[in-house]
Amino acid sequence: MVEIGTPFTPRGRKALLLGSGELGKEVAIELQRYGIEVVALDKYPNAPAMHVANRSIVVSMLDGEALRKIVEEERPDYIIPEIEAIATKTLIELEKEGWNVVPTARATFITMNRREIRNLAAVELGVPTSPFEFADTEEEYLEAVKQIGIPCVVKPVMSSSGHGQSLVREQSQVADAWREAQEGGRAGGGAVIVEGFVDFDYEITLLTVRHAGGTSFCEPIGHYQKNGDYQRSWQPQPMSAKALEKAREIAAKVTGALGGYGIFGVEFFIKGDDVIFSELSPRPHDTGMVTLISQHLSEFSLHVRALLGLPIPEIKFYGPSASRALLAEGNSSDIVFSGMEEALSIPGTDMRIFGKPEVKGHRRMGVMLATGSDVQDACEKVEKAAAIINIDVK
Repeated sequence: MVEIGTPFTPRGRKALLLGSGELGKEVAIELQRYGIEVVALDKYPNAPAMHVANRSIVVSMLDGEALRKIVEEERPDYIIPEIEAIATKTLIELEKEGWNVVPTARATFITMNRREIRNLAAVELGVPTSPFEFADTEEEYLEAVKQIGIPCVVKPVMSSSGHGQSLVREQSQVADAWREAQEGGRAGGGAVIVEGFVDFDYEITLLTVRHAGGTSFCEPIGHYQKNGDYQRSWQPQPMSAKALEKAREIAAKVTGALGGYGIFGVEFFIKGDDVIFSELSPRPHDTGMVTLISQHLSEFSLHVRALLGLPIPEIKFYGPSASRALLAEGNSSDIVFSGMEEALSIPGTDMRIFGKPEVKGHRRMGVMLATGSDVQDACEKVEKAAAIINIDVK
């Protein structure tokens, strides 16, 4: 039986949120709906989740000693990683000592490291993936490119949201791709993965929820990325029943091997009825922000219900929907949104402003949401509304 006491009392529950971006903010809101005290961590002050958390701490989560000290002082019931740049070795040690890491410390470690998740999926589980080679040095990297061939995709072993990623279309781009991977990795320079370029019809994110009642799936989410970073997503992505069944089978297999309760964003390449596993995150996914308008339980609601051990008897899908990232360019902490009156006058639209404190170069600052009569209508509507929004970076 799940019991949740009153916040700030001996029987109250506490969650330590490791990462306080826009996804963490929605998780914090959902936790508080169930009376959970939230302590939000990030490497910079005034991160989005810190706006709604009960308390916040600024710390580098790659600092294992600092992270351990915070856990021992706060004594959380749930440790919830929401980003990749975390001292996963420390999380594994803490879990062995009895602390509750969501979904598991092992899942966080494996999915943060492309070497580990590929070995699990392709080698241990025999799941179809793109051809790949790993390289720890520049010399090994050059040999890996020869083995895989051009075109190929080069990524740091430890990164996310397209950081350090390059598409190599010709030999002249090989050296630059290595430098980009070394500079863009979440944990600094290091190993890279060289992937064969996959000829696919479209990509999907299949949000997969492991919970007390079993494993459930959201409708497949299609998405458009630029330089590996999410720009727009829509739900449902039209696909054959056979391909969807294969995707669900693979997602259940991989997430089952990782274990724990929570939502997993499982990414696939789809070619006809063929399904190729790409990547996985053991937490809400940026493309899944479309569920803020498409479902009665968003991916954030599902994540929190699952980690609390609460039932998820159904995931009610409302209808065709789309999301569009609202991006800003510049270098400032003086950021002003306008155009909301006109954009939100379009029927079926909604938006979120993340409240990030500054822009340095290029940054996702909000998301536009829309429903439509079909996927194309939802996508056209969300693009129209997003184009109206102006983000002034002084």
